[in-house]
Amino acid sequence: MTSSTTTVSTPDIGAYVPFVRRFARALTGTQKAGDALVANALRGLDLEDGGDPRVSLYRAVAEQAKAACAPEPAGTGALSLAERQILLLTSLEEFPVDAAADVMGIGGNEAVQLLSDAKERLRAHAQTEVLIIEDEPVIALDIAELVASCGHRVVGVAAGEREAVELAREKRPGLILADINLANGGNGQNAVTEIQKQGPVPVIFITAYPERLLTGALDEPAFLITKPFDPLRLAITTYQAVSGGLPFK
Repeated sequence: MTSSTTTVSTPDIGAYVPFVRRFARALTGTQKAGDALVANALRGLDLEDGGDPRVSLYRAVAEQAKAACAPEPAGTGALSLAERQILLLTSLEEFPVDAAADVMGIGGNEAVQLLSDAKERLRAHAQTEVLIIEDEPVIALDIAELVASCGHRVVGVAAGEREAVELAREKRPGLILADINLANGGNGQNAVTEIQKQGPVPVIFITAYPERLLTGALDEPAFLITKPFDPLRLAITTYQAVSGGLPFK
């Protein structure tokens, strides 16, 4: 990456910035750290090589993460930076494996093996108890089945804010999956704010419109997944939420 700076407010890049924020936040574990990676990547972004602007943007963020990340302590069993990246790139961001390899600067065969190994190690990760906040019964059932397929245990399903707060107080979940918009004007973010007053708990927000919460403004979620989603996307996002993201230098 060169130190030159090009115009990055073009439609080609601008359309990808909210989603690279999603990737960076999920990778680092916080909005602040993820948005900082994106800001630093944009400052040094060089698009003069004529490559795919989306790949170039994600590659710049991946390089920023590599420079900022501390080595995982030996014997912890934690996923490596490379494993986290390829899982997030292929599931959360829906890159084909060859494009993910390009983002990470590795060969295609290496990426295929890395992804296979990462999926296997992800399955062996310690599981947690999950509270689901979702007002649509059919969707709630689907989410509960996905949660169970990832090896987690659903400890409650809440359709509204008050019920969510009461269930969280009673069940003390290790993770919350919360829809943003609830029936009768309810809001999953409001419920989570009240729940967090009881004590910190990782949260993944579920939304059909992620770009609305990826503007770079204050107080946006660290973890977002888009409806519909599959078990792998849920599994890696859950791993990042529960583990706290990357260890930093």
